[in-house]
Amino acid sequence: MSVETGESEDAVLGGRLTIRQPMRGHRVGHDAILLAAATAARSGEHAVDLGSGVGGAGLALARRIAGLTVTLVDFDQELTALASRNVELNNLHERVRAVRLDVAGSAADFAAAGLAPESAACVLMNPPFNLVQQPSPSPERRAAHAASPDTLRIWVATAARLLGTGGALTLIWRADGLGDVLAALAGKFGAVAVLPVHPKPGAAAIRVLVRAVKGSGARLRLLPGITLAHADGRPSAEAEAVLRDAAALSLIAT
Repeated sequence: MSVETGESEDAVLGGRLTIRQPMRGHRVGHDAILLAAATAARSGEHAVDLGSGVGGAGLALARRIAGLTVTLVDFDQELTALASRNVELNNLHERVRAVRLDVAGSAADFAAAGLAPESAACVLMNPPFNLVQQPSPSPERRAAHAASPDTLRIWVATAARLLGTGGALTLIWRADGLGDVLAALAGKFGAVAVLPVHPKPGAAAIRVLVRAVKGSGARLRLLPGITLAHADGRPSAEAEAVLRDAAALSLIAT
């Protein structure tokens, strides 16, 4: 940990990744690793991580799937710079890059950064969850991290533009906002699979992992959830497998 730079260097995925990140503000945690674990991709494909921050989810995905190319997208200049450093730190520079873009940017903005329409096989994203009561005074931070009533709609539209027909979007969101997620996906995506994330046995879900396929007409599936900890607070075996051992979470129909 570096007090001088205001950054820490943290081991993730049981030491499989090293992440440098600000000591204050949003930090790589369970949400990013769960999102990466729920994202299905294959070697040779291109994945785009929207709102990537310092790159936790996208880098975890690249580490799990050899041969996958990943583009990390974030509007925050500082976090994008850190993401680029994390790419190098983890020796993933041949397959992963970080670009500074507003998720709400135009198709021309994305194309100029090498992200043309229908250029991705999969998109993963962890959008801002909550409306911010006291937004940051920085316009850049405000745009990158403050949710608005249109956040989901805008981010899903960008994902739909980047994906070809049959491409998959995977996202993580508040469990109590599942209705908003389904509304944002309607008309663009089908084959929606929902995996609830429970903090402990008997507790209501706090997150949902959602996978949807562009242009599909298949019906929604509600999957058995994952429970992160036992009643006494010890991590569950399934959570340990994902968070420490880089196991995948399948949201694909078999």
